[in-house]
Order: sequence, then C-alpha cells, then structure tokens
Amino acid sequence: MPRYPARLRQRLAVAAALGALVAPLTATPSLAAPPTADSPSPSPTGPDVRALTPEVTRQIDDAVQRVMSEADVPGVTVGIWTPDKGNHVRSFGVADRSSKLPMSPDLYMRIGSETKTFTVTALLQLVDQGKVGLDDPIGRYIDGVPGGDRISLRQLADMRSGLFNYSEDPDFFKALTSDPQRSFTPQQLLDYAFRHPVQFEPGAKFQYSNTNLILLGLVVEQRSGQGLGDYIQQHVLDPAGMRHTSFPEGSEFPEPHAQGYTNQTADGKVAETAGWNPSWGWAAGAMVSNLEDMRVWSRTVATGLFPDGERMLTPATQRQRLLTPPTGYPDAGYGLGIFDVHGWIGHNGSLPGYESLTVYLPSARTSLVVLLNTDIAHDGQEPSTLFGQAVTKVISPGHVYDLPAQNAQH
Repeated sequence: MPRYPARLRQRLAVAAALGALVAPLTATPSLAAPPTADSPSPSPTGPDVRALTPEVTRQIDDAVQRVMSEADVPGVTVGIWTPDKGNHVRSFGVADRSSKLPMSPDLYMRIGSETKTFTVTALLQLVDQGKVGLDDPIGRYIDGVPGGDRISLRQLADMRSGLFNYSEDPDFFKALTSDPQRSFTPQQLLDYAFRHPVQFEPGAKFQYSNTNLILLGLVVEQRSGQGLGDYIQQHVLDPAGMRHTSFPEGSEFPEPHAQGYTNQTADGKVAETAGWNPSWGWAAGAMVSNLEDMRVWSRTVATGLFPDGERMLTPATQRQRLLTPPTGYPDAGYGLGIFDVHGWIGHNGSLPGYESLTVYLPSARTSLVVLLNTDIAHDGQEPSTLFGQAVTKVISPGHVYDLPAQNAQH
C-alpha cells in the first residue's frame, strides 16, 4: 500500500508496493498494442534475458549483496523465473535483526502498493461484467468527491485525476506516526484528501495519488455487493491459486513473517513495523503475500490469464490495460494500475518496513520478484528499485528496470 509518510512526501505520488503505498509508478510510454503472453515478441537485437548459468547467478548474487551492503538492507529475497533459461531464487540477510532469523523465500511480507494491481483488476472485471464503465464519472457512484462529475474511473486508475494524495497530508502523517496501530476507515482517508483543492484538471497530467485507489475500492464494493477483500479473494486470488495472499482487515500478519524496519516515524528513528496496522493503505496498499504467490501474479497481471489458462480479463480490457500511457518521465508509462519500465510490466510496493517489486518481461516470459524488510531510502532511491536495477543489469541489459527516483512512489 502506500508508503506514505516520509516517503510519501518525497515522492511524486506515484508512487511504489504497497511500499506501502508508495506506489511506484510507471510504465513505458509506448501506446502501441503491447505483446501478450500468448504471443511474446523477441528482441530484434538478441536475447532479452540471459541464461541463468552458474556464472550469471553468481553475478546476480554479487549485485544483490552489493546493494544490501550499500543500502543497509536487513534481508531480501530475489526470485527470477524463465521458461527455458533456468530459475534462480535466493534469500540474503536476516528477517529479524534481534533474533537473527534468516531471510527465507517462504516468509510472508507486506506488499504495499502492489495492492493497487489487485484493486484495479477487480474494477476491470466489473467493467467486463457491464457493472461499471471506465469512462463513468466517479460522482455517479461516490458522493462528495471534488469535481467528481468530471473525473472518470479510468483517470483514477491511470493516476490522472488531480485529487490530492491523502498520504501527503501533514495531519494524516501525524495521526499515523502517533499511533501506528490505529485503524483508519476509507472515509477518514478521503477526508484528509478532500480538505485540499484539486491539483489539476482531470486528465491533464500524471500524478500518483493513493486517494484514487481508495475511491476505486469503494466502487468495487458498491457494484459487487462484497467487501473489497472478499471480492479479491473470490474472483482473483482463488482462481489464480494464490493461497498465501490476503487482504487484512487490521494488523493481522500470517506466520512466519519478516520483521520490518522503517524511519517513517514521528522522531525519524528506526522502528520495527510488523505489528503496524496497514488499514491506512487499504485498497492502495494493505495486502500480504509471499514470493511464490507473487511469481504467479507477475505473469497473471501482465497477461490477463490465470495459471490454468482461463481469462482473468477479456482480451479487449487487457489490451487497454497494457497501453500504459506516458507519465512524463523517460521510459516510464502507467495506466490502469500497472507500469511498464523498459518492457518490465508490473508494480512496486512500499509500506513502512517493507518493499516489494513484481514485474514481468513478456518478450522473454520472465518474472522477477523482490521482497525486502525495510523501506529506508538510500541516496533518495527506494531499495526495491536499486535491487531491480542491479538484477536487470545482469539478466536483461537491454531492459533495465531503472525507475527514476521521483517516480518510484508507493
């Protein structure tokens, strides 16, 4: 979910996982019809992904450990899966600095803004069912939205609504850091946002805002007749076979999980965050998952197909999702809840104490997932971005995940 606070203020508001909701943002600017999972297009200049030979995996491990050391990351797990060039999964460091429990691939982690990909998927399924229209104004469903008669559901999902990002509100930051265990309702989050003027005319530009996702989550609940977590469980997680992913209602956190570390605190000191309540991220960043489930999701969200071949979205809706219009930043596009950075499609997440990155390269049918237990920035960069960049420089030098710092919003 959104990783609001300190980071929030720095970011664009696009900003990446759930971290919390520091949602990342981004996607490539190409508006041409992107390749689908059914018909990957190979690079004209050579292989898009290198074979994961012992030498290449050594280079990957060295790159990951270098970032860990430079950014002082307690623990990280990296997974790379290719259909015909090998797989590589490895954990480094510790899941808990006090107990020295080692990081491992089976641990549950908070995935922050990656939650956005699930919320928008739910919305798009309702579009396919004819229950909502992407160009419907949000005011048709939710009362009290500033300019709600002119802001479409599409603009909310594309981060082009102009609505203020509630996680950047000083009073919100104060409320969250003064009592990290407190519970926030969606309406309380919207109240923080709506006390601010609209930032720009709907559709005028891209600006990451967690407020957009809170509204879309409410639309999903209204039009489906189910709670958001229940809808996602029944219509997305269960069909995908994702048994280790959940949408918590409070601070519950399945075992075993990693301890999280953040400096997004009232006094700026590092704190442990496993027990913090992620309700402030709700539809924008509250979810929990693990490495294997996020591997499944990387391909599912990028292709619109469940693992058994059934369609999660209609081909027409998935094509719209993959257009990822330009954000104004080089080689970064974002639209309908996913980004595309140099061909890597997916999302990042950042929530106090946790960061994640889940991306898929259709041209090579390759998945990359990174999960770590800190959201403390290094030289203004999100650690998840640093890991993604380091790994892709090794495995896909023609497709480097190099999301600009100001884009990497959770």
